Amino acid sequence: MLSNILDRISFWSLFVVVVLLPIFFLPFTQIPVETSKGLLLVLGLVVSLIFWVAARFTDGKITIPKSWLLVSGFGLTLVFLLSALFSSASQVSLFGIMLDVGTFYFMLGAFLLMLLSSIILKDKKNAKKVFWVIIISSSILFVFQGLRIFMPSIFSLGVLGDKTDNILGSWNAFGLFAGFSTIMSLFIMEFFSISKVVKWLLGALVIFSILLSAAVNFPLVWELLGVFALIIFVYKVSFSFGKKDEESKGNFPAFSFAVVMISLLFFMTSQFIGGFLPNKLGLSNTEVRPSFTTTMSVTGKALIKNPVFGVGPNKFSQVWAMYKPQVINSTQFWDTSFNFGSGLLPTFASTTGILGILAWLAFFILFMITGAKYLFSSIKSNTNWEVVVFFVAAFYLFVASFLYSTGGAMFLLAFAFTGIFIGLVSSSYPKGYISFSFLDDPRKSFFSILLLVVLMIISAAAGFKYIEKLASVSYFGKTFSATTIPMAEDSIAKAIALHQNDLYLRTYSQVYITKVNSIVSKGTSSLSDADKADLQSSFGQAVSGSQMAVGYDKTNYLNYSSLGSVYNTVGFLGVKDAYSKAVEAYKSASALNPLNPGIKLSTARVFFADGKIKEARDTVQEALNLKPDYIEALITGSQIEKSDGNSAAALSYAEEALSFAPDNKDLAQYVTSLKAGASIPSTTTTKTTTKTPTKK
Repeated sequence: MLSNILDRISFWSLFVVVVLLPIFFLPFTQIPVETSKGLLLVLGLVVSLIFWVAARFTDGKITIPKSWLLVSGFGLTLVFLLSALFSSASQVSLFGIMLDVGTFYFMLGAFLLMLLSSIILKDKKNAKKVFWVIIISSSILFVFQGLRIFMPSIFSLGVLGDKTDNILGSWNAFGLFAGFSTIMSLFIMEFFSISKVVKWLLGALVIFSILLSAAVNFPLVWELLGVFALIIFVYKVSFSFGKKDEESKGNFPAFSFAVVMISLLFFMTSQFIGGFLPNKLGLSNTEVRPSFTTTMSVTGKALIKNPVFGVGPNKFSQVWAMYKPQVINSTQFWDTSFNFGSGLLPTFASTTGILGILAWLAFFILFMITGAKYLFSSIKSNTNWEVVVFFVAAFYLFVASFLYSTGGAMFLLAFAFTGIFIGLVSSSYPKGYISFSFLDDPRKSFFSILLLVVLMIISAAAGFKYIEKLASVSYFGKTFSATTIPMAEDSIAKAIALHQNDLYLRTYSQVYITKVNSIVSKGTSSLSDADKADLQSSFGQAVSGSQMAVGYDKTNYLNYSSLGSVYNTVGFLGVKDAYSKAVEAYKSASALNPLNPGIKLSTARVFFADGKIKEARDTVQEALNLKPDYIEALITGSQIEKSDGNSAAALSYAEEALSFAPDNKDLAQYVTSLKAGASIPSTTTTKTTTKTPTKK
């Protein structure tokens, strides 16, 4: 039957998405791993949805699970849409740079993945097939990463860099996924009827996963691994005690108990024992993220201003810039822009408002109620293990996403497993599905077919549009690897033509500022008429790029900082009103990131270059009020005072800067020159610049 063939194509498309999410990437390209997984998601869902719709044309019947959990998932997606539409930068909240995690379209993809999984992967045979292949793909991931640890350059495949770079996501996310694999293997070993060979293979996978968890040595991995292994242990013991005769009682769950003890050991001695393997393998991983308390603090302030819909999905970096605590300025991450909070789910709470929080609560309450029901019924009946294992898998991944920013792959797998869980639960009831036949009634037939055709067209259009945006990523990457300015110009222009966003536009502006500096370096007196025309054109392009970035997202301080930097650069060339426009741009940036001393310092330098000593002095002091150990601000303050004839104040600033960096020879020499009454070296500012994290 034609509908069966179409349904099988739809099944295999969805199957490929789910099982390849942990390992899919595009080797020897300049496309990031997360973006590659977005391509897999979009194309897989589009093909699966189109063929599923085509199958419905032939059999004339639509069947979906009768589940409040699915309804709550749809409500969650609707809240993300409303929040994105009410956002001050809807383009950022709807799609972001490239289907960013947390945007509306990402959540729509997650919901469709859950919906299609509940419809297409609803029988136990297909569900088992998915789960076993997930185990296999996890094994491939671990073997590949194990080889990368010892041969990182050979297995970089043109995409990966350091030993800790992997094809799943961050290094800590990789550790959490190793814990996930351990828990799922334990569950199968304890509750499924499998052969000894398979049990030994799963045991080997458990050992390998634990070794990789030890290599990552992320405390959260050991916490989750210990808690979930303990739950499996207690669950198994309760199940065994529930049996009446001694012979039918299961064996002692030794594997689960051992994992609990190992997790406890590593968690309690993370510095002593936990650090042994990473040090031995030369693995270094420094990842900084806001704490849960800090995330909730900035969330509370954001909700006061935008209580109902929040600031909009994918805008946590703006929330952080506006409401971060000032104590952050005393750390080396004072200028870091965080795109996520302590975890994915707390981040979503801060960006989608009270409606978003309520939608997530409704979803998880229904999820827990439904799952708990099957957990306890399985103890009594010794059945439904296929249902329970998908609940446990989704539960682990959701908990990990609450406590950490796991990335797209693990979060999408949580929704896929939830969808399979919904489908299996609905299949266990005689009336667990809602069926709708439309070929027997002409009126139903017309509107139903029209709706299905529209759905098919929208799906195809979404796929084509995503591929177009994806092509821009390659050109964007080529901009940074270009060996000449014309090559960089060509690459960034093509990237923007395919997909316009503020990151590309800021880069566009920077390319032309580089070109301006290149032309000026020839010497203004020796410029030809063609060079002067090119200089004027490049300046205009640089300004235009930054202004367009501001127009794209007026809530991102980086866009205003970029515009201020452009005007500041051309101010040195004598462009009229450039300095005043730079100050205006920097003040707008500071309004969006009020506790950032770097923006204050940039403003002060513009005032200083423009000869406005009082304004420059006051603004430097504002920067130092925010960050007293800011060496660059102290040096700038010294230069300002020296230019104004205040030698004592200039020396005081310089000596204070030296007290924060006593080993800086250039700074020590500068202080000596001030004491001797010598002129200030022109290279002082650049040589004493402290290193700060790069903004995204």
